[in-house]
Amino acid sequence: MSKPGLHPRNRHRAGYDFAALCRASPALAGFVAPNAAGAPSIDFADPAAVRALNFALLKQAYGLEHWDIAPEFLCPPVPGRADYIHRVADLLTEDAAAPPRGAGVRVLDIGVGANCIYPIIGRGEYGWSFVGSDVDASGLACAGRIVASNHQLVGVELRLQPSPTNIFRGVVRPGETFAACVCNPPFHASAAEADEAARRKWRGLGRDIPGRTTPSNFGGHDAELWCEGGEGLFARRLIDESVEFRERIGWFTILISKESTLPGVERALKRAGAAARRVLPLAAGRKRGRIVAWTFLDDRARRRLG
Repeated sequence: MSKPGLHPRNRHRAGYDFAALCRASPALAGFVAPNAAGAPSIDFADPAAVRALNFALLKQAYGLEHWDIAPEFLCPPVPGRADYIHRVADLLTEDAAAPPRGAGVRVLDIGVGANCIYPIIGRGEYGWSFVGSDVDASGLACAGRIVASNHQLVGVELRLQPSPTNIFRGVVRPGETFAACVCNPPFHASAAEADEAARRKWRGLGRDIPGRTTPSNFGGHDAELWCEGGEGLFARRLIDESVEFRERIGWFTILISKESTLPGVERALKRAGAAARRVLPLAAGRKRGRIVAWTFLDDRARRRLG
């Protein structure tokens, strides 16, 4: 099944070629079976099948030889995450004739997570270098094993954020600059809210609802799924702190899941004095999200940052 809502450069736009994916990663074959329409697919309610599909996608598309995360960590949908990277490339293209490529383009991934998905895709598609930060040491250790096991990920650096109340402070070093930052924040405001969202998803899949230890077919532990105040408060904190780093990062971006979050984000951007703002569409499976992007700099100043 094709995915027409994805970015034109998204290599997953044509859908999943399961025959090719199984050739790339034979372990996936054990999870592939005809769906109700008779086409090859996997059981998307099975977390192990979803992880096997993700590894096959990353191996086929980017040549990864190792990508493994424990069941409790978030297993991200690769096509949607690739779309985020391509939309950021479009932002950077506003200041260039074509999407900029190469390790000279430095990107900060706030909340890189155990899966390290944005650096993997950004390195594979454009050759960018990344700094990934996270408050969770165990997730960062998992991401570190992925980086260390794949030569393509040379140019990815991981840093522990020592303070749960800071975002850029304690991670961005003196004199350091980035062309852009990406951020996929925890969407929910509490464990109960995250659990209910997972239950709705299981009901949509027509399956029995598992216990809290398996909250979603895409996994995810508490730090990845929720934070106090949810994505709205996190976004406002990120915007407030971005003012301090306005000359060090060309484009600030954040993934916003809920349309109801946007008015508060817009008010925060006005208070912060952003010079330009964008709301970019983002396809993420059945959901439709958006990326909010802002900058404090003109195009000449942004070009100097890479």
